[in-house]
Amino acid sequence: MIAASRRFVIGLALAGTVLPALTVRAQETAAVQAPIHALYAALEQLMKQGQGTPFPQRFQTLAPVIDQVYDLDTVLRVSVGARWATLDETARKALSTAFRDFTIATYVANFDSYDGERFEILPGLRASGADQIVASRIVPAKGDAVRIDYVMHQNNGWRIVDVLLDGTISRVAVQRSDFRALLAHGDAEALIASLHRKTADLSGGTIRS
Repeated sequence: MIAASRRFVIGLALAGTVLPALTVRAQETAAVQAPIHALYAALEQLMKQGQGTPFPQRFQTLAPVIDQVYDLDTVLRVSVGARWATLDETARKALSTAFRDFTIATYVANFDSYDGERFEILPGLRASGADQIVASRIVPAKGDAVRIDYVMHQNNGWRIVDVLLDGTISRVAVQRSDFRALLAHGDAEALIASLHRKTADLSGGTIRS
């Protein structure tokens, strides 16, 4: 009886240390995943609005969400690479504006209709250095799900610094390759002009940086 009581007390003590740790871990996971929940809620709303809502209106609806969930400054700086240090403040500001508009327009153009798709955030996180990766997938009403993971960085809150298609293909790495070619023969003007053209094409000419 005494031995059983000791085991019971020890069990309670261990539970008292394990449960708070699990609670803290769950809270940390929720904090990292929260921006993705916000992004997917906004994208679902965008899809349900559809093309019947003018592109500029959908753009303005999504813009504050992108600003909230993305660390666009970091994404752009890493995408540009070493050339970023050679750009003056005027060029950096112009490039940042063009890149922001292009990023938002890309989402608006690609999520422009709703056909029963759903967004799923998969359980748990995986570490990548100081960053955390949130795994998710977009599940269509018919056909195969698309795996999309997000690299999250803590900088005054968790925000997206890269997107991994199929869990492996880095959007930043692809952009870095594209940007390097445009920056190879001059200053940032060619890249800024390219982003402006792409934004105009995506928006049917309704968004011009």
